[in-house]
Amino acid sequence: MKSDQKISKYGKLERKNFKWVYLFLLPTIIIFVMFYVQPICVMLYTSFTKWDGFNEATFNGFRNYQRIFTNSAASSSLWNLLWWSVIAMTLHTGFGVLAAFVIFNKPFGWKFTRAVFMIPNVISGAAWALIYRFIFNDQVGMLNETIRTVNPDFSVQWFYQSPYAFWAVTFTWLFYAVIVTLIVFNDLSAIPDSLLEAARLDGCNGAQLLFRIQLPLCRISIGTSVLCSITSRISMYEAIALTTGGGPGDDTMSLSVLLVRAISDYQYGFANAIGVVMFIFGLVVMQVINKSFRMSDSIY
Repeated sequence: MKSDQKISKYGKLERKNFKWVYLFLLPTIIIFVMFYVQPICVMLYTSFTKWDGFNEATFNGFRNYQRIFTNSAASSSLWNLLWWSVIAMTLHTGFGVLAAFVIFNKPFGWKFTRAVFMIPNVISGAAWALIYRFIFNDQVGMLNETIRTVNPDFSVQWFYQSPYAFWAVTFTWLFYAVIVTLIVFNDLSAIPDSLLEAARLDGCNGAQLLFRIQLPLCRISIGTSVLCSITSRISMYEAIALTTGGGPGDDTMSLSVLLVRAISDYQYGFANAIGVVMFIFGLVVMQVINKSFRMSDSIY
């Protein structure tokens, strides 16, 4: 009875002092409202207006959103985003997970593999876009020069011919998955050795250890990697702007490129409508990934 009274007493004291937590959180809340909530509210409101950024915004209903889904460039951007999201979720994330397991298991030559994989990832996406412009160049590019050793008449302008341009842009980011590797590798390193040893004693072979223990225990890190990979595709700009500019036609157009063009043309209402679509797409992706990978459930 006395212990219950003590618990009740301490509980009341904690609740009494808990209000001071909000005082320390107040600066963060103010910054969050000023730099996140308020701009998002302005974006939502102005997405329903015709606004050039200088004059007063005039309400025009859903015309900006109708334009997104009827304009050919915007429609191509949505389809490209969908395809790039699928590629990011499967090939890009899968390659990063594979690299994490190779480095973790330390086979022969694993240090060389780590160096070859890690070093290119420290180069910015904009720099890689420019590097790939030379790699895929028809006249002096390494790729075409290599192919011409077998087929002397081969000639393809990878960034400027359809349908090659889409895949040329994709290759500028597809195999650079160091963030995925680091996230998954961290989870792999956190698996208790006693758990793996117990599985081996129970007769688990390498494949069973991989598919029944290690991959399931890396569920959250893989889900986080998928989420990061897809959201990176939503905001992908440099790789397109510095290579194809969205062409040929609208083959490599993205919502981010379209958004920058709208801002350059002083169509801020349309640009903010694009921003809202990108924002909603990100929220939907986050919810789907959270449900699919059971991100809220405990692993151990």
